[in-house]
Parts: sequence; C-alpha cells; structure tokens
Amino acid sequence: MMHEKKIRNKVNVLIIERGVELIRQLKRICSKKKFVIMATQTIEHGFEHFEDHAIDILILTGSVARLGRIRGMGFLDIISEKSAATQILFLATSKDMSLVFSALKRGSYQYAKLPIQDGELMMLIDAALLHQPKYSPNLLLKSQSRKISFESMVGGSSKMTDVYRQIRQTISTDMPVLLTGETGTGKDLVAKAIHQQSNRSNKPFLPIHLGALPPELVAGELFGYEKGAFTGATQSHRGLFEKAEGGTIFLDEIATIDQKVQISLLRLLETQKLERIGGVRTISANVRIVAATNENLSEAVEQGRFREDLFFRLDIFQIILPPVRERGADILLLVNHFLKQFSDDYHRNIVGISPECISLIEAFDWPGNVREIKNVIHRAVLNCNGGILHSNHLPERLQRARKQSPLIKLSMGCTLKEAEREIISLTLKWTKNNRRRTAIMLGISRRTLYNKLDSYNIL
Repeated sequence: MMHEKKIRNKVNVLIIERGVELIRQLKRICSKKKFVIMATQTIEHGFEHFEDHAIDILILTGSVARLGRIRGMGFLDIISEKSAATQILFLATSKDMSLVFSALKRGSYQYAKLPIQDGELMMLIDAALLHQPKYSPNLLLKSQSRKISFESMVGGSSKMTDVYRQIRQTISTDMPVLLTGETGTGKDLVAKAIHQQSNRSNKPFLPIHLGALPPELVAGELFGYEKGAFTGATQSHRGLFEKAEGGTIFLDEIATIDQKVQISLLRLLETQKLERIGGVRTISANVRIVAATNENLSEAVEQGRFREDLFFRLDIFQIILPPVRERGADILLLVNHFLKQFSDDYHRNIVGISPECISLIEAFDWPGNVREIKNVIHRAVLNCNGGILHSNHLPERLQRARKQSPLIKLSMGCTLKEAEREIISLTLKWTKNNRRRTAIMLGISRRTLYNKLDSYNIL
C-alpha cells in the first residue's frame, strides 16, 4: 500500500459527514499538503469512493454512523475486512460516544470528540499515516477485482493462477484439451476461456452435456444423420461438429459415451473427417475438441468402459481444476463476486457480509464447489432485505457444518497479556494461519490482530 502511495504521490482522505463545517475544516488544514479530500454525506456513497480510489484515511462521524440503510458499524466491518490498509478515524459528539467502543473494536485507528481543533485533527491524520499498514490490497477497488479474474473465472490463488497459465499455453496450438476435476469446479468456464483465447475465437463455440442425452441420441447430435437413416429421421440433420466448423466443441462428461461413439470420435480426431449416420459422403471437421470429466478416465480405461487409444488422444494436454476447499481466499472472492452479481440482478444493493456470516462460509467444505457457492449466494440475496448479508440468510447445512472449536486451557495465575498471547497463538494455529478468520473468531479487526501479532512477536 505504501509503495502504491509513493507512485500516486498523494494521500486520499475520505470524510463521511452530514454537515459542511468539518469538511471545510479538513480542506483548510490540508490545503498546503499533498492530500486529496473526498467528501460524501452517506455511507452508501462512501462505498462508491472505495470502488474507484485507494483510500488512505477514512473519517467517519457518529452522526452518519447512526443513519442510513447501512449503519456505520457494518460499514467499518467491511472496510476492515476488504481494505485493511485504510486508517479509520472516528469522530463523535458527546451524545454519540456510545458508538466509540464499537468503532474501536471494528478497527478504528483512533477517535476524538467533536468539535475538534485544527492541530489535533492534523495530528491524528499524521499519526494514522505513520502507522499505516504496508499490506493488504483494497478488494473494493474495481481495478483490483480485475486482477483476480480471468475471462469469466474468479480467483487469485496460486492454484487458479496456474490454471490461467495453462489456459494461455493452449493458445498457440489446436491440440485437444482434457479438463478434469470435481463437479462444479468451472470446467465449462475454462473450456470457453480456451476458445476465447485461441485464434478460433471468431468461430462458433458449441458446448454439449453428453451425460444429459439419452445414449441413442448422442451420435446423431455429434455427427449428424441423413434423411431416412433411422425411424423418425424425416430430414437430414447437421451435427455439432459440422456446425462448429473452424471453432471449438466442448464435450462435457466425456466418460458417459458408449463404445460406438468412442470409435467415431477417435476416427474424427485422427482424420479430421466424419460421416453422418446413414451417409456416405466424407465431411471435413476442422474443429478443436475440449473434453471434460469428473471421473478418473484412467480407471475407466482399466475397467474397460473407455477406450485406451481415445484416452491417449484426449490426454495430450490435461488441466486439473482444483476444488474450492483448496483455493484458500478464493472462497470469499467468489462469494463477493456472486453477491454483487445477484445484488445487481435483483436491485438489492447489498454491499457486504457480516463477520459471523464470513466465518460460516470459510468453515464450510463446499462439496459442490463454485456451483454450490453461486446457488447459496443466489438464495441468500433473495432472502436479504437489508444492506448486509447475515448468517441467518445462509441455508441450514452451513449452520450445521460449523466446526466445534477446541477448548483453550489457561493456567491459574497467568497474566492478561500471557492469556491474550496464548489465545491468539492457538486460534491462529487452529485456523491454519488464516488471519482473516482468526480476527473474526476473536472479534477484532485484522488491523488489530496484526498489531497484536507484532506486539507479541507471533510469526
């Protein structure tokens, strides 16, 4: 973040305040410094600034925190979660001081009473910048979200960046590609990305789910048939390989096709030619094949269900899609992606997720992978009438799957500092060094957790 700020050579300050006096005061004392002052009267509009700018300092007042469809504490939860490098200053009058403790708990760097003197306000800003964290991107930034996506896929984990790299490797060749992985991992999106990245992108991309078709109809759909070839063939029919000429055909659930279709497909791969069912004319088939399966094709070969020679022809370049549970922080990236998508679709304007809801999402194994996340968030958005997604909007299976935390035993006589260090250390170990989840479980902001890790020298 500090490196980014050096490049910008500016300090972005966002103030959310109903009145104009504090805004004028801020602009006056920062006029001779390298500050960019942005101001808005509502939290809803505050989110828009976070989407377009890397905010160094957020100044939120108590008068705003109490109002609006999205309340201030929920807003601070989201900022602490998605923009941990933003330093938060909470300013409140005497009647709003009850909010101060909640604001500090949610990650505010400092607070002060209003009205505030010029010198004190400038001192708070300077101190906040001095202690600004040097980590964590602003995940609310639209430009940042583009860095964690590829074509229609979302994910920034090392396993997904490896998938993106392999997709790019397929660009310079027309070889078949075999996609393997669990159900719901996004094999259809990878197939489409391969087509869009290739020099065939201006030609058709035709997907077919082979497992959804009756076995007796598969050959006709793929290779076509002539009029009178069988009962019911009242006219000639072009198959998908003809329709996809020059483009790409995606054969999903390739392991479900029978032996006869396997032989025809093998011949097409070897000769780039086909014949319709009941036809005698040889037809050129300049088509790239991307096949997918959630089965182990090697085992299918050993069991005699899949031809070994066809397997070798398809397995020239294999891309293995990782399950969601092995993709780390990608889970929340996917959740936020679908949250925005469905929120926009249904005009719900849902801007964030509560810490308890995040904890449930991260603790779940997601056996249905990306598809299951999409369906769960779709339902949650429909159930949510406010601006924040809460745990009660999630299905019961996520509630039941919450893992029981182990007990932490402390020796009688240990100091508060010793107890705090032990609790933090053991919680971090239990979450497998997932600092976001650790902070949520401890009920503190990530910024506070980082400060405590540094204070206690916990690596």
